[in-house]
Amino acid sequence: MSSTDAQTRIKTEWVEITAEDGKTFKAYQALPQKGKGPGIVLIQEIFGVNGHIRGVAEQYALDGYAVIAPDMFWREAPGVELDYDGEDWKAAKAHKDALDFPTAISDLRAAVKYLRASPVCDGPVASVGYCMGGVLSYLSGVDAGVDAAICYYAGGVTQFLDRAGELAVPTQFHFGAEDDHIPLEHVELTRKAFIGNPEVEVHLYEGAEHGFNCWARSSYHQQASALAHGRTLTFLASRAG
Repeated sequence: MSSTDAQTRIKTEWVEITAEDGKTFKAYQALPQKGKGPGIVLIQEIFGVNGHIRGVAEQYALDGYAVIAPDMFWREAPGVELDYDGEDWKAAKAHKDALDFPTAISDLRAAVKYLRASPVCDGPVASVGYCMGGVLSYLSGVDAGVDAAICYYAGGVTQFLDRAGELAVPTQFHFGAEDDHIPLEHVELTRKAFIGNPEVEVHLYEGAEHGFNCWARSSYHQQASALAHGRTLTFLASRAG
């Protein structure tokens, strides 16, 4: 199937969401061919809703999900799209450092509410996030009203493990064993925080670095990415179906 054929099977557009404070922000929406499906709120890395994140949204739409990827930096730098190195890396890090996480979770609550109420969503709503978005996905499982949370290489999640007892939805973590941003000790701390909770999975991928799911980065690891994607789909189908 050519890329053109694939694109005809999904519909994409930018939609507008009303935040809890009454302001509005945009999210990239990707829908499967039939126009509706179970919901995914896709949470960006520190690089904005860039081409890769839009591609991931389309990937999940091809899997049958109604996906929105909200612009998490809209309050400071709406519409920002960045690359993965050089000055863009520095700018991305600055945007992340400036992000107020409680406000971000408020905006994600609004995104979840928007998607759940939309006619394009005909099932549960899960969050799927990468890096910074992985941490926000975990916190969405605590406080944004999702039905399940998927967290890829969630650097910094250990800062929020004191809220592990508040997590009441099925959650899945994906870490790379060669991730130089997330020490293996932090992976183990994450695993230990959920011992006894059968609704939480923690997966570690040998040979995979930070950002292993991103095909636009040099750290892309095809095998780990494919395995994690399959596990994500299986988890969503079995735990949030």
